[in-house]
Amino acid sequence: MSAASQKTRVLTGITTTGTPHLGNYVGAIKPAIAASQDPTVQSYYFLADLHALIKCQDPKRVQESRLEIAATWLALGLDTDTAIFYRQSDIPEIPELTWMLSCVCAKGLMNRAHAYKASVAENEAAGNQDPDKGITMGLFGYPVLMAADILMFNSHKVPVGRDQIQHIEMARDIAGRFNHLYKGDYFTQPEAVVDDNVATLNGLDGRKMSKSYNNTIPLFVAEKKLLKLVRKIKTNSLEPGEPKDPATCTLFQIYSAFASREATSAMRAEYQAGIGWGDAKSRLFEMLNEQLREPRERYLALMEDPGHIEAVLQKGAERARAEAAPFMDRLRHAAGLGRFV
Repeated sequence: MSAASQKTRVLTGITTTGTPHLGNYVGAIKPAIAASQDPTVQSYYFLADLHALIKCQDPKRVQESRLEIAATWLALGLDTDTAIFYRQSDIPEIPELTWMLSCVCAKGLMNRAHAYKASVAENEAAGNQDPDKGITMGLFGYPVLMAADILMFNSHKVPVGRDQIQHIEMARDIAGRFNHLYKGDYFTQPEAVVDDNVATLNGLDGRKMSKSYNNTIPLFVAEKKLLKLVRKIKTNSLEPGEPKDPATCTLFQIYSAFASREATSAMRAEYQAGIGWGDAKSRLFEMLNEQLREPRERYLALMEDPGHIEAVLQKGAERARAEAAPFMDRLRHAAGLGRFV
């Protein structure tokens, strides 16, 4: 057995519908890039652009997001010589596997998917006679596409939020059903990995930073815009000199996610001493701007050179397909779809 085949396979998908923001970096990108440097792990990171079509039918937005997200990961130091970094839509074996898995997946399993049930509940609450109004087959069946993403590379571990655990369980069910029907150990049973220590940042209005709330701070926004957004972060009415609670403050939360332990402790002391909100915002801006200056420059250079990004993704697709194509051929034979000679 080769050393590569003995590595733990960890797979992460990034949906290409938005511009990366500070919350994405702290909660997903930074820990993922750090994890990819583990020599015992083979990491797979992919732009989930087929998934993006479920939520977004704006071609310009999907195209822009694919470029922005790829440039972000590269600017932040993803080593694409070790990690396999590719676009989902560049791997034709994935939609083919999605169909094969759909043919062994029970419809009742999909009926229980959280996103589908939530859409049905919204229709019922709105008094729509058709509980499936506005629900596409993409939304209904996307857990199968997610299963294909995971099972194509026989991923051992899939880092997810708690809201995605169900999809990993579905992938396990589908994998087990395929293995049983076609009498073989074709698919590994993937495991969900939930890290409750990963930070979740609040946004400008104090709610979780999310593009759906329109309260984000884009990761590589220009310096002047970054200052303007930091100044918009919601704070309470306490005056300078009055002690402030860092545990309930978005400014402090963002600061501590980027600052060293020593700097965070010093800032906590300043909160207790009554730092003014204007000073706190200035300190947060200065720290963010200093940390993001070099990756921002790399990001802007990459955005001006889409040909380089394309070449990196094509190289990643070649590596991914070197595994996917022969595996898909084996699965075709298992299902009776192999060539005659």
